[in-house]
Amino acid sequence: MNFINGKAELSEIGGGKQSKQKSKSKRKEEMSRLGLGLACCSNPPKLDPCSGEGHVQKFGGLDSYLTGSPHSNRAILFVSDIFGYEAPVLRKLADKVAAARYFVVVPDFFYGDPFDSEDVNRPLPVWVKDHEPDTGFDAVKPVIEALKCKGASLIGAAGFCWGAKTVCELAKYKLIQAVVTAHPSSITVDDIDGVNIPIAILGAELDTVTPEELIKQFKEVLADKPWVDSYVKIFPNVSHGFTLRYNAEDPEAVKAAKKAHQILLDWFNKHLE
Repeated sequence: MNFINGKAELSEIGGGKQSKQKSKSKRKEEMSRLGLGLACCSNPPKLDPCSGEGHVQKFGGLDSYLTGSPHSNRAILFVSDIFGYEAPVLRKLADKVAAARYFVVVPDFFYGDPFDSEDVNRPLPVWVKDHEPDTGFDAVKPVIEALKCKGASLIGAAGFCWGAKTVCELAKYKLIQAVVTAHPSSITVDDIDGVNIPIAILGAELDTVTPEELIKQFKEVLADKPWVDSYVKIFPNVSHGFTLRYNAEDPEAVKAAKKAHQILLDWFNKHLE
């Protein structure tokens, strides 16, 4: 920066502001392209590698939280949001599903590198370049094969936020029997149009990532596919992440999350019997 009479030249100051504005604009464009947003980062969980009733071991090549009977022929795969598989609420939900006679697998799709909202050097647009939602599908295929090899003949998958893309791809290729996605991100109308197995979509009225209008479009597309059993619900007065990152001190938020959890379990009970 050049100085004249002890003051910085205004042209360079202006250039700096423009540069910052361009950088912010570029980040917004990148997040829009990936179908992600600031709401994906809200109310981050306190990760705990020791949380849950299950245990962690390698499964399908990935470190995974495993819970439930490994001898069950019914398995559920959880694909997490950007905060990964050590989130206590996610594991608690996995335990609840496992208690209904399922073997539940929650893989670490981020290889020990979940999003850290306190890392100012790696905001979401930077972090997601190493973990784009499209990468989940290739990583999940060995997990599905491992489930089948251990005797699982009925497999479902639930994708939360980031994980929605992965479970939608599984649904397109009929690699499993049923899917649920809650407050999805990174999926399009074309993705939903490609779904060929039963799907439940749990949206949020106040979601800025996948807004109510888009969820309604998903419902319209599925209505034109009567051979695909579908269920679409928009939960009122809740925001993106409401099933996993809700305010535990807000009775209404807790109520909405519990209702969504029960719908998820009921959906799998219906289609994996």
